[in-house]
Amino acid sequence: MPIHPARLLGATALALCALAACKREAPPPPKPAAVEAPAAPARTRDQAIAELMAVPELKAWSAQIEKDSRGKVHGAVIEDDPTPRVIEGKPYYQLSFVENRKQNVHRRASFLVAKTGEEILVEDAESDTLQSLAEWRRNIKRVELKSN
Repeated sequence: MPIHPARLLGATALALCALAACKREAPPPPKPAAVEAPAAPARTRDQAIAELMAVPELKAWSAQIEKDSRGKVHGAVIEDDPTPRVIEGKPYYQLSFVENRKQNVHRRASFLVAKTGEEILVEDAESDTLQSLAEWRRNIKRVELKSN
């Protein structure tokens, strides 16, 4: 039995409509997984020391120490304790800026440098508290202004 061209055309159109409907009902493509912010890079002990030595106030102290001692005494950053100090779950290197003399070492300031992130804290020995580097800078400037 021959197939009528109109029936063939109708069947083809029906098949195309069904195919198009199937495509519309297909689930949307999966969304990309949520991208987490990359973790802050870890800072090595040597990087933490170099960052402290680059702090302008410590550079100035170091230059003043060398000038006043005619090169016999130097400013340096040393590690107080190799065990990280943990504050609110975050590990910090325990470092100090010192006057490095032949017979002894005189501590000028103690710092906590975060192993990850940018945070640097300063230990206030008088009040036994921690301050941000910005707070410490403001306090240092007040002391310098009072002593001039």
